[in-house]
Amino acid sequence: MATEPSPSGGPDIVPGPLATPSPELARRRESGPLEPATMPSGDRVPMVVRYEDVRALLASPTSSRNLRLPGLPRFVSGVGIDDDPDALVNQDPPEHTRYRRIMHGTFTPRQIEPWRPRIAKIAEDLLDGLGDDFDLVQGYALRLPAHVICEMLGVPIDDYEQFVRWTDMFLTTSTADGQVRQEAYTDFMAYAAELVARHRLSPGQDLIDLLIQARDEGDRLSEGELVNTVFSLITAGYETTASMIARGVFRLLLHRSQWDELVADPALTATAVEEVLRFDGPPANAFMRRVTADTDLPSGPLSAGTVVMPNLNAANHDPRAFPEPGRFDIHRFTGHPPNPHVAFGYGPHRCLAASLARVELTEAFRALVTRRPNLRLATPPESVKWADGLVLRPVALHVTSEG
Repeated sequence: MATEPSPSGGPDIVPGPLATPSPELARRRESGPLEPATMPSGDRVPMVVRYEDVRALLASPTSSRNLRLPGLPRFVSGVGIDDDPDALVNQDPPEHTRYRRIMHGTFTPRQIEPWRPRIAKIAEDLLDGLGDDFDLVQGYALRLPAHVICEMLGVPIDDYEQFVRWTDMFLTTSTADGQVRQEAYTDFMAYAAELVARHRLSPGQDLIDLLIQARDEGDRLSEGELVNTVFSLITAGYETTASMIARGVFRLLLHRSQWDELVADPALTATAVEEVLRFDGPPANAFMRRVTADTDLPSGPLSAGTVVMPNLNAANHDPRAFPEPGRFDIHRFTGHPPNPHVAFGYGPHRCLAASLARVELTEAFRALVTRRPNLRLATPPESVKWADGLVLRPVALHVTSEG
């Protein structure tokens, strides 16, 4: 572990103080918007850092997620998410279009909104079970999305500790070698397959059941696609949401006047979440892309066959898109902004479960400002240690709500 966060995007990109964006990203935006950067695997690929370039790349029909060709650069050594052809994030049209079309109705705001009261209740119950002094990461940030995803997927809560261990092993870049990650991935996928089989035998109304029933003009997800979707929901629905809760609370507590505004008016929480997502999200890098044909981005050309890394956090701090991007402001997204953040990605691969993430984050912060209005850091912010892996979050966040 490190006092300041280690770079999740490779050794070239070292975050600034208090987990702010790396100063190197600002330099690259100004003078080297397509410069190569070193990935955790050691491979070097161009990193795209400007807002307009990132959006253009992610929306381009020449931007492929098929990175399984021999000899291509890799994000991590050994097995990784990029290797599975059944995963939605690794598919290109027309397969990707079909996959998304079948699942789209499952994750609309209309489908997710009925879960809001239950998510709010889980958040309140977790906080009510904690004392005045607690570790916000272990006691709340990790447990809330775990409980939510267990209920939504019909996963026994007793399985929580096991999939946490798998997720921790699979999302690390430094504390586990490739073989350990591969074993964790294999075990996790076997568990997801067992969950799907269990729901087929005893159907209910959980999210897995909705995915099994999902169809588009009679077309359904294959078994491999179903299993990968369940795996992705557990992984993304747990760790990345937990990281955003922890990072968001840390940022809000560093800006006390804005925390106090939320305490006075919890209705501001939904708008505050958008600024948390812009400023601190996503907690991990986007997936690399392979350019299938010569492509012109606003900042320059990319040759066919080039593998590139779009940096979403860099794009979200581009002053061309967001005035004073280093200023944290919970009112930034009031109304309809001309330049929405790209924390959930952009284009065909934009996060399918963004509506769920927004509801979870909103209710997580709303419960905190209403149940623990006096919350503050119990240790100096500079002493917070950060996880060293694909996902960047505090290892622990000791807080107190006394007074």
